[in-house]
Order: sequence, then structure tokens, then C-alpha cells
Amino acid sequence: MKILFVPKEFPHGKVIGGPIIIYNRIKYLSRHHRVGLASFIRNEDRRYLGTLEPYLSELELMPYPPPRNAFRRISDFFSSEVPPYMCNTKSSEMHHTVAKMTQRSDYDVVIAEYSVMGQYLYRNSDINPRTKRIVSCHECYTTSRKKVLDLYGIFSIRGFRAMLELYRLEAYEFAMYRDVDKVITLTPEEREGLLRYAPGLDIDVVPHGVDTEKFSPVSLEEQEMSVAFLGNYPHDPNREAVMYFTKEIWPCLKNTLPGIKFYIIGRDPTPDILAAAKRDRDIVVTGTVEDVRDYLRKAKVLVAPIRLGKGFRGKILEAMAMAIPVVTTSLGAEGIPVEDMHNIVIANDPETFVNRVVKLFKNDELYQRISQRSRALVEEKFSWQKGAEILEGVLEKTVVKDK
Repeated sequence: MKILFVPKEFPHGKVIGGPIIIYNRIKYLSRHHRVGLASFIRNEDRRYLGTLEPYLSELELMPYPPPRNAFRRISDFFSSEVPPYMCNTKSSEMHHTVAKMTQRSDYDVVIAEYSVMGQYLYRNSDINPRTKRIVSCHECYTTSRKKVLDLYGIFSIRGFRAMLELYRLEAYEFAMYRDVDKVITLTPEEREGLLRYAPGLDIDVVPHGVDTEKFSPVSLEEQEMSVAFLGNYPHDPNREAVMYFTKEIWPCLKNTLPGIKFYIIGRDPTPDILAAAKRDRDIVVTGTVEDVRDYLRKAKVLVAPIRLGKGFRGKILEAMAMAIPVVTTSLGAEGIPVEDMHNIVIANDPETFVNRVVKLFKNDELYQRISQRSRALVEEKFSWQKGAEILEGVLEKTVVKDK
């Protein structure tokens, strides 16, 4: 097959979060298929081109669209065909490039990675008519914005902003899903969520994965008296989880476990995260790091108090692969076949979160049991190879459909 990927971010080999899925999909599919890429790219990511280029038969890159000023945002709100929430990545250059590549190289299938990139497949009449179109939904924007509105309420700044972001979003997002040949999600829960809005959608689940050789069990000697969170912080569910942890959980945890540190690992920490670290020297913000394992190894527990968003959290698999116990919410564990206090720890309120982190620090037998079982689960079910094989089957089925 000839497969064209169209991701929201350039999926290089050093990236974390959602784009690492795309990098590994490309890497494994390129063994037996021709793979092309049309992507936005930041200047600082160009140094990583060499991690991906060996797997590509064709590559088209372009800068992100410039930030939209207040006038453009108002114009988008009232007149843009694309809903305002998706306008930050609105690009006529990307629209034409995707179509041009499908025509020039006669791709069998084009995959928009992240729903926002589905705008380049939807109503793009210049796409090769024989090219099948797929949207890879990492997160349903309609349901995620509604969750923000429910959590914060309409009379808060974040809730009011979410209400504005929902303007025309549901109608456009689900029209886009109905229009393509296939939708794929990362979890069964996300699939069921989409089907509640649009029962007729053709959806397959292609799970997240982890490199179980690269993310290998950490030794106890490497660990510090610390917990860690891993993520890209422009993504609001990550930013919100960190701020919720620092305000509602961290103070009590520090009182109970004197000397503990909190590592906030990952790209582009927001001003409120940096301010929290400035106030507390036991909070360490790393920013972008060359290898996240260097900091994950320090952590005795990964904390992931996720309250927003949908989809899959690769950070949880990476910690589990390193045999680092994870304390997260029910939402954070979504899509992973885990059992509370067996191979993961679930805590949905601050008091439970503190108590269970403390229990892991103080109960060596419990710690080792969850540590070993979490690694075993990842080895059995979540290798990148397994996920790529599932995706390959979905693509083959889609390409021959209606022929």
C-alpha cells in the first residue's frame, strides 16, 4: 500500500505524547509499505528530521499557520467554514499540499492524525478520488469541550471559553467523521462515545503502544523520593492535571512524606506551572528533555490526576513499562485493561490520591506487586508492533472496501 500521514505535529523520534504514536505507526508500516508525510513543523524540530526520514518515501513540510489576531478570531467565529476551535491549524497550503500529494503519488489511503487535521480531507474535492480517507481521532473535541464546561461551569473563564469553542463544533466534527471512509480511535470507550453521537459511523480501535525495550524496568537504586508527571503542557488536560495536583494534592503529600520532590517533565510548561515551581523548590520543571527516561527513572510513582480530555495516555504505558507504579483517575486509565490495586492505582479525589501514593511509598510488598504486574501487562498487550499490525489490517480492509 501507499499510505500518506497528515499529522498535527511533526512526529519525530524524540517527541512525547500523541505524536509518538504516529512516529511508530510510520516506522513499522514502512517495513512493508510506502509511506509519505505532509506535516507542519516547528523550526526547533528540524534537527530531528533524521529520526523519521529513513522511513519515508515522500515528505512535505510547512510552518504552522501564524497566530490569529483578535480580528481574525472574531471573523473566524462568525464566518469561517471551519469552526473556531479548529482554526489555529487552518492552512490553505496544507489543504492544497494534501490534495497534490494524493494525485502525484496515487496514495491508496490518507490518514489525518488528530481530528483537527480532518479538515484537510473534508470537502477537499482535489484529493485523488481513489484515495481512501481516514480520520484518526485521538480525542473527540466536542466531548472534551463539554467536559471542560461541565467541570468549570459557564460562569468561569475556562467554562465560558469552552462554551464559545463549542460553537458550530459538534455539527462540523461529526459531519467530517461521516464524510470519510473510516474513523479510528485509540480506545473502545472513545469509539462508544462517538457512536452515541453518530450511530452509523464506521469506527475501528487501534490502540496506543510503547517501546518495551526502550522503556525497560528501572532499578530501585536509581529512584529518588519523588513523584512525576509527564506531558506536553499546551494540551489543556495535562496543564489542568498538574495544577490540580499542585493545589489539591501536593501540599498534603509533602506534609505526609517530608523531603519528597515533584518532577514535571515535558515540553512548554505554562506560566502557572512555572509559577508553582518558583514558589516551591521541591517542584522541578524540566521543560523539553532529550530523553524522558532520564527523569522517569528518578520517580518512585507516576501521578496522573487527569480530569479532562478523552483518548489514551501514553505516559501511563511508558511508566508501566518501566515498572513504575501509576496513580491516576478512572479517566486517566481509560483504554487500558487494568485492575485497581492489582496493576495500577485509581484515585478520583484528592484524599484518596494522597492516601494511595503514601501507601505505595510505605508498603514495599504492595509496591513490588503493582510494579511487576504493570510491566507484565504492557509486555503482553501494548507493544508498538501489535498496534501497527492492527492498523495495517484496518488499512487493508478500508482500501479494498467498495472495490
